[in-house]
Amino acid sequence: MSFPSDLDIARAVTPRPIIDIARELGIHDDELELYGPTKAKVTLAAIERLEAERPRGKYVVVTAITPTPLGEGKSTTTVGLGQGLNHIGKRAAVCIRQPSLGPVFGIKGGAAGGGYSQVIPMEDFNLHLTGDVHAIGAAHNLAGAFIDNSLHHKNPHGIDPHGILWPRVMDISDRALRHVVIGLGGREDGIPRETEFVITVGSEVMAVLALATDLFDLRARLGRIVLATRQDGTPLTADDFRVAGAMTVLLRDAIKPNLLQTLEGGPAFVHAGPFANIAHGNNSIIADRVALATNDIVLTEAGFGADMGAEKFFDIKCRASGLKPDAGVVVATVRALKMHGGVGKIVAGKPLDPALLTENVEAVRAGAANLAKQVENVRMFGIPVVVAINSFPTDTQGEVEAIREVALAAGARDAVVATHFTDGGRGAAALAEAVWAATEDPSRDFRLLYPDEAPLGEKIHTIVTKVYGGDGMEFSPKAKKQLKQYEDLGYGHLPVCMAKTQYSLSHDAALKGRPSGFTVPIREIRLSAGAGFITPICGDMRTMPGLPSKPGGENIDIDAEGNVVGLF
Repeated sequence: MSFPSDLDIARAVTPRPIIDIARELGIHDDELELYGPTKAKVTLAAIERLEAERPRGKYVVVTAITPTPLGEGKSTTTVGLGQGLNHIGKRAAVCIRQPSLGPVFGIKGGAAGGGYSQVIPMEDFNLHLTGDVHAIGAAHNLAGAFIDNSLHHKNPHGIDPHGILWPRVMDISDRALRHVVIGLGGREDGIPRETEFVITVGSEVMAVLALATDLFDLRARLGRIVLATRQDGTPLTADDFRVAGAMTVLLRDAIKPNLLQTLEGGPAFVHAGPFANIAHGNNSIIADRVALATNDIVLTEAGFGADMGAEKFFDIKCRASGLKPDAGVVVATVRALKMHGGVGKIVAGKPLDPALLTENVEAVRAGAANLAKQVENVRMFGIPVVVAINSFPTDTQGEVEAIREVALAAGARDAVVATHFTDGGRGAAALAEAVWAATEDPSRDFRLLYPDEAPLGEKIHTIVTKVYGGDGMEFSPKAKKQLKQYEDLGYGHLPVCMAKTQYSLSHDAALKGRPSGFTVPIREIRLSAGAGFITPICGDMRTMPGLPSKPGGENIDIDAEGNVVGLF
């Protein structure tokens, strides 16, 4: 008998009324904005009340080894671990990002978890949910329209046409829009110029929403966004264009976190969705805050490997929120570590290479060098680490023991096999016990990787050498000029949000395992003054993905009853 699809599993569960889950959390009915019976937004007033009344729960970040194109079940493990903690009697919530439609219809599919560890309703979660991403796109593109409108009306702001920093966005992977010319057609159709599109989740507006602490902080951050420069190089902000207020109005509902549930009826907060390879890759501070005020323990997911989303969680998100994590979980799989050990090849959309399904303890041990580095990366911030071994039926005891040995030698507090995909919360009960114990480790002493006052170049060097394990970086002439410009303009205190491939600790996706001896090329540096960071672009990193030869959207349709099919 074949294992049921994620969609079939999700549909077989009757969701609890979301208002009942909210009441269990202590959220009042008038603090909940319902979007049907199974999803709702929580008001910001509720968060302020709850934080004043309740102690903060334990705070755990879930990250991973360097992933393969298939992903290693980080969202599934986050949800399964949350169910596992509830299974052992702890009040637990998960905080995860809302998926981008680009990957959903492209190569990755959905991001609600998998098997018997999912967030439901699965279709709503993976598609439009409550419309937050659309609101972000509208706010972003409104600012773009104001820029071009100002150029059309005799340029009263003195915009340098070559100093426009603001692209357009859309939430579909479309490589044809990476480089475009706009304003063609005549005098009434705008000023012709080159620009680009980035995917909406890579928008600075998305990053701002995820890092804002309340509506007024959101308004202030939007106002600080630098949209363009004048001829003398001085910045023109969204406040200068008088568009930040309208952008805020478009985001008044989007700033409220969304409350959903796991398959086992536990709370799941879904809010914001920045990519970790081109943005900071974490859900919102606001969602984490309401979860921490209503639960004993909260699992917040950081995108991709610990060198990506987790580093940014610590150095950007925690720096902004002031919250200190109590522990970290690093997710690993046997098949991914085999690939990092030089065996087999993983291609999304194609059957797994048979070499990845055959026992090979030495390949696992060799590839586990990547796991060791990612454990070290989390330990670098002073918190205890538990490795979650996301189990597959083809794993062998010898391969699992190899992972445990490497993990413990690298400084992990524990390494535990979890079968949450097939068994739900009870399959993550042992992992839950280990993670709860880690949060009570008296040796934890959270610290940031670098101080605010360090020069931008020093911050970049610290990340490249300490987190990635590289020898250093090489700046293009353009990047050198931008680095000096931003420091001269007073942005040198900002943290760094590296944009690089997620498929390697280095900038080169072909370098698997734990590479060394590499130098990271910095092509350009972008300023996100509203979000509060600068973004070095490494190598040929793209900010607008493209669709694969056979996009996942080809399989998505409706059946004779109007139900969604083909979503995974």
